[in-house]
Amino acid sequence: MREIETVNAAGHILCHDITQIIPGKFKGARFKKGHVIREEDIPVLISLGKEHVFVWENDGTLLHENDAARILLRICCGKGLEYTEPSEGKIEMKALCDGLLKVDEEGLYRLNSLGSICAAAVHTDTPVKAGDRVCGVRVIPLAVKKELMERAVTVTGKPLINILPYVKKHARVAVTGNEIKSGIVKDKFTETLGNKLAEYGIGIDEVVYTGDDSKYITDTILGFAEAGTDMIFCTGGMSVDPDDKTPLAIRNTGADIISYGAPVLPGAMVMLAYLDGVPVAGLPGCVMYARRTVFDLLLPRIAADDPVSRKDIVRLGAGGFCRNCEICTFPNCGFGK
Repeated sequence: MREIETVNAAGHILCHDITQIIPGKFKGARFKKGHVIREEDIPVLISLGKEHVFVWENDGTLLHENDAARILLRICCGKGLEYTEPSEGKIEMKALCDGLLKVDEEGLYRLNSLGSICAAAVHTDTPVKAGDRVCGVRVIPLAVKKELMERAVTVTGKPLINILPYVKKHARVAVTGNEIKSGIVKDKFTETLGNKLAEYGIGIDEVVYTGDDSKYITDTILGFAEAGTDMIFCTGGMSVDPDDKTPLAIRNTGADIISYGAPVLPGAMVMLAYLDGVPVAGLPGCVMYARRTVFDLLLPRIAADDPVSRKDIVRLGAGGFCRNCEICTFPNCGFGK
């Protein structure tokens, strides 16, 4: 930086904040570091007692923080996002729609590893609402080497941050349990499940009470798939007890079993499978009575048609313990992160 006369400062970039004090009304930065001085700013600066200012002198190898932030925006900002204009070198991204946030965590790590770069995002696979702030980018100094930003572009591939909108809207449900089919016990699971599905704009098209007949459960699932649906859920009967037949029934459909069991509490006894591309989930009883369970971690991905692998489920172990907080803030908490 160098010191110049304020009368000659138009077009230069301030290297420091300039404070204005109006007794009883205002005290703060009238001009902030990084501000490009305009002709109309010069009388104001002089009125603040600034006959000289310190400005940034570009030797041709540097980029201003706002220009660097725009490059980071291009690197990070993908589908389903809008963004702010640079402010003090920072740009923020917001969700344009309800959906599932997807973050290329490895790409984000490579980008931040370059040094002098800050790209901060909400955890991947977080369900978000339109307007939610999900990412912010900036460089640390007022100016960075052009070479650094050129490297930033090369160490990343496609945009690192995207929103997958919820596209699955129809579900069918097989309610297991002889006690429910016979009417001895009232079905409360379907109502709870319907409320959770409604959070993602999903409706229940059909409910069948199958009892504990594994063949009937299997035939019901196959019938659902043939009739056409976005997703299939089986409620209850998911433990290892001999009279719990749901896992066997799902297996007997010929579906591709992703996992029976998950390192998540509540919800360890969940089963997830795909039958000709249609998600089939066996839901344990905790989904009916616990506020948040493994189902709340899987459902956003199912709704966004984001395939879930066994590796994805195994990774849920780190963060997979719900603390059952008195005031639940999910998904803005550590559960599933």
